[in-house]
Amino acid sequence: MKTLQAAVIGCGSIHTCHVAAIEHDSDSQLRAIAETDIAKGQALAQGYGCDFYADYHQMLRDPLIDVVHICLPHHLHLEAILAALAAGKHVFTEKPLALNIGEVQVLRQAAEKAQGQVGVCYQNRLNPSSQKIKALLDSGQLGNMLSIKAVLTWSRSGTYYSESPWRGRFETEGGSLLINQAIHTLDLMQWFGGGVCALKGAVERTFLSDLTENEDTAMASLKMGNGARGFFYATNCHSTDSPLLLEIHCEKGLLQLHHNALWLIEGENKTLLVSDQSPAGKIKSYWGDSHRQAISNFYHSVRHPEEKNYISVSQAEVSLNIVGAIYRSSQSGRWITLAD
Repeated sequence: MKTLQAAVIGCGSIHTCHVAAIEHDSDSQLRAIAETDIAKGQALAQGYGCDFYADYHQMLRDPLIDVVHICLPHHLHLEAILAALAAGKHVFTEKPLALNIGEVQVLRQAAEKAQGQVGVCYQNRLNPSSQKIKALLDSGQLGNMLSIKAVLTWSRSGTYYSESPWRGRFETEGGSLLINQAIHTLDLMQWFGGGVCALKGAVERTFLSDLTENEDTAMASLKMGNGARGFFYATNCHSTDSPLLLEIHCEKGLLQLHHNALWLIEGENKTLLVSDQSPAGKIKSYWGDSHRQAISNFYHSVRHPEEKNYISVSQAEVSLNIVGAIYRSSQSGRWITLAD
């Protein structure tokens, strides 16, 4: 089997998840990294034993590179993905796919014409709890879903924004809490609930109003595609990063994800179904522990193009559309209907 040669563009904190996954795959190799901070990039490349580039456009000229990982600030995703596709590379990108739906349309057109595949990192779908929930819902064992709620309370400090000035600005981040932290939760909700037909939401600047020009708190009521009601609340103003609280009420039981453990509650009986193990090392627990599996799945699809086992451009567009709808609903105060 051909060893896939991989490259990473952008060496912020999330890139370590990608490098670890590449190194774990016995049939792939980290060939190069690109980073505008030259001293940082050179030091990392020396440690990884790979090539270093200050300009990723120059790196993309290397004909031996097969897969490019995008770990850049949000506003730089579009240009980098288009450049990698034009160079004939496969692309695996961090979320969000782009800043808005308009940019997604540009990417979709480019991806349809390109030789390379484009995968988007929604790794939380691969968490053991997420896989178990999806399997139970699809089996019909618990009957119809009646409602789903998600509560995400995390903490972001002044340092978080000052160290990366692109954060907290609509022009460069595309929003804040919703498009950066909470988009994973919204993606899980729509995945479990058969999409979102309509929503009414609100965003606010509260305790972090002096740090970000965008929202630090958001809520939404969702009409799910399967007929259930959805309730979503998220904030970056908590004093710590609490694990996601997710509850799904079905006709024959309640699924509850609490402190990274998934429980099935049936009347007075409460059964532990599965736990999400907190990752060790440099990977932060709230990122989930499934980057490795998401990247492995994408690499398998690169080797076997007939098996598309990854989140595609069209699939990633769904959650980004939900984020945009919440912003629009907050501005108008009205329900927003989402296209099928």
